[in-house]
Amino acid sequence: MAVRSWPGPRVAGPRVAARDDGSGIDDGSAIIEFIFLAVVVMVPLIYLVLAAFEVQRNVFAVKQAAREAGRAVVTAQTFAEGAARADYAADLALQDQGLAPDSARTLSYGPAGASCPAAGGVDRLEPGTDFAVCVTRPIPIPGVPGFLPVSRTTVTGRYVVHVDQFRPPG
Repeated sequence: MAVRSWPGPRVAGPRVAARDDGSGIDDGSAIIEFIFLAVVVMVPLIYLVLAAFEVQRNVFAVKQAAREAGRAVVTAQTFAEGAARADYAADLALQDQGLAPDSARTLSYGPAGASCPAAGGVDRLEPGTDFAVCVTRPIPIPGVPGFLPVSRTTVTGRYVVHVDQFRPPG
């Protein structure tokens, strides 16, 4: 079986001419608009995500610092020895999250039911008691100038420690 070609002349389809009717629509402008909108939308979105991650990293670090400080205090023989160990443990916990241990960090001890700024009331490790260990650290908000009042915020980590009731008083 032989294939025969069409005997008539080939007719090309209609050609589309470039727009030049003054409508303001040019060929190829969609990619420029996409890039412009991507920059306008994506840059602030990426900034917000990175700022939230930075704040969350600090929150996690102070919570870990409070937990480690509480464990260091309760495993010491005396409260004075435990307080020195807790200070070192809090610094290590901050360094573990990539944060520099700074002098702005505060470590306080208070009653288990009190809020974190309330310090005091704990100076010895009485068997069977509970107390709270609080680590407070001011952090800068990334990308916000320092002269604005919202440029810094404070994060607090709190951990309640139970002193074993069978340990000797110390």
